[in-house]
Amino acid sequence: MSTLHNSQLPVVYILSDSIGETGEMVVKAAMSQFEFVNMQIRRKPYLKSIAQIEVALKEASQTNSTIMYTLVRTDLKNALESSAKALGLLHVDIMGPVINALSTISQIPPRNEPGLIRKVDEAYFAKIDAIEFAVKFDDGKEPRGLLQADIVVTGVSRASKTPLCMYLAHKGIKAANVPLIKEIPPPPELFQVAPHKVVGLMIKPSLLFEIRKERLRTMGLHQSTSYANMERIIEELDYGQKIMRQIGCPIIDVTNKATEETAARVMEFYRKGVNK
Repeated sequence: MSTLHNSQLPVVYILSDSIGETGEMVVKAAMSQFEFVNMQIRRKPYLKSIAQIEVALKEASQTNSTIMYTLVRTDLKNALESSAKALGLLHVDIMGPVINALSTISQIPPRNEPGLIRKVDEAYFAKIDAIEFAVKFDDGKEPRGLLQADIVVTGVSRASKTPLCMYLAHKGIKAANVPLIKEIPPPPELFQVAPHKVVGLMIKPSLLFEIRKERLRTMGLHQSTSYANMERIIEELDYGQKIMRQIGCPIIDVTNKATEETAARVMEFYRKGVNK
């Protein structure tokens, strides 16, 4: 079998008003169905004007080629179809029939906005990264992570630091947390983080007492330990507030607050700090 030079190979042009990745995946999947096929794929992404469409089609008309397109803007699709027909180019709309079918069964008009799937994918992967970050830097593990965090949460044990960080992570925010323990100095990195990126959590002693007692009960531990001692709890909270004031960060009383409510306050403080 003779081998064609690259300049003689059939060419599949993929025209897109976004990145063109969907079109290339479909073409490669189709090409896999041929035992002997050797074709070039030329992607023409981010086409925003009719003039750009016409330049790409003119280039394609000089070769043995076909046009595959994933344009969602109606004006660009119409221009491509008209010009490709005039040039005698075989052209295939990859997205159009599927969008039309979905619109028909849902009775909802399409948005016809380029790049939406990438935005969804980017948001999804940002959330996964943030969740992994929250797990990795939970409870003061690896203090170096504090300098990489979007938000650093600090407070005494059982002040809802971890649930808050996980909630923020599901919003794509990288949150780390540091426990404040009277006998153990906070890591130096905590004082290196910009104050608007740190939030301190406080809670009423009586509620924290009940939370810690329940924690000991579920763990099968004796409830007379200093962990659930009211005098000790008050000392811890005083110490925690002292550290928070030293940092200069905002402080939120989480007593009887839902995690969502606390998270909203955290983001309010964060945005104010960023916009200063």
